[in-house]
Amino acid sequence: MVKKLQAKSLLSKAKKGNNQAFIELLQDEKVKLYKMAYIYTKNENDALDVVQETIARAYANIHTVKEEQYFATWLMRILINTALEMLRKNQKIVPLEQQPEQGQISTNDEKLDLLQAIEQLDEKYKTVILLKYYRDLQIKEIADLLGCPEGTVKTNVHRGIQQLKKCLNKEGELYGERY
Repeated sequence: MVKKLQAKSLLSKAKKGNNQAFIELLQDEKVKLYKMAYIYTKNENDALDVVQETIARAYANIHTVKEEQYFATWLMRILINTALEMLRKNQKIVPLEQQPEQGQISTNDEKLDLLQAIEQLDEKYKTVILLKYYRDLQIKEIADLLGCPEGTVKTNVHRGIQQLKKCLNKEGELYGERY
């Protein structure tokens, strides 16, 4: 109860321009923001850029948050949109690094295989899969976060899982295991 009251007063102070209150609101979210940004960008510097841009956008628009209970959701929505925007801009950039040949890639780690498979998903599936299984959000929370109906979220989660299964089975990484 005290934390809720404290968060509410922090939000109202931040809306009035109190920088310290805004910083305190971000303290609980900063690690979550970085982890989610890193999953999208796969690069420490880009992830930090996304988090920085997210914080700047949040600071500029803090007045739009209606209630303190939605602050984390609102902040995550900004981060996802910022990360996707950055990825779209960077798609036009061709990396100069030489790609390793297939024989050089070691795929012993199942987590690495899964992350690689998630990276191949369409953005709408990737986003809901990450929010559901990485952030442990409920379908309703994801729908609120993304601003879409719960049925759409359920469909995208299901289709994302189906694509993951096909991708992992096609590459022979699961050897018939079932998720």
